[in-house]
Amino acid sequence: MKVLFATGNETKAQRFSKGLLAKGIEVVTLKELDTELDIDENGKTAIENAFIKARAYSKVTDIPVFAMDDTLYLENVPEERQPGMYVRRVDGKRLTDEEMLNHYISMVKEFGTNGKLTCRWVYGIAVIHGEKEYSYTWNKEDFYMVDVPSDKVNPGYPLNSISVNKKLNKYFTDMTDEDKIIVAEDESDVVDFIANSILEDRSKQYEKV
Repeated sequence: MKVLFATGNETKAQRFSKGLLAKGIEVVTLKELDTELDIDENGKTAIENAFIKARAYSKVTDIPVFAMDDTLYLENVPEERQPGMYVRRVDGKRLTDEEMLNHYISMVKEFGTNGKLTCRWVYGIAVIHGEKEYSYTWNKEDFYMVDVPSDKVNPGYPLNSISVNKKLNKYFTDMTDEDKIIVAEDESDVVDFIANSILEDRSKQYEKV
């Protein structure tokens, strides 16, 4: 059984591959299909955007499709100031890495306590199998953004320089491969959701909060 992961990010495309392969499902990427659509991701939530992508690609392939999106929420920040899905876009402008770093440092200073602001990523996945649609949401563990950046920078991922893992009290940029194994989150529930949506004939929607 094959399923298309509708993402152009090759690293992200491998995220659930091992777990799904253990269940007899092979994840196929857009690169392998040599297909990439220009999609207007204009949903208001991660789930809406995931469905927009999944529906678009389900029309051009004959295998099940899943897509995901994520949103960023900052504790004690007013709703109108939340980044949500627009982590890099502020007031209609796409920020450079440096502008993005400065923007979120200012958010920590404005809304944080003792130079720290608690944050979390909220994810949404949509699966389309034939005429059936399924959705699932879950949160990652909280982390801190801080107002003093690390000396290290990950180009393209500027927030890693001010993001700190709560368990290890380390900047994301400073975490070793061993550290990442220690703090790796169990996403077996997400793998189960994708697999069950594809392998079972059911219309139940899942939600984990």
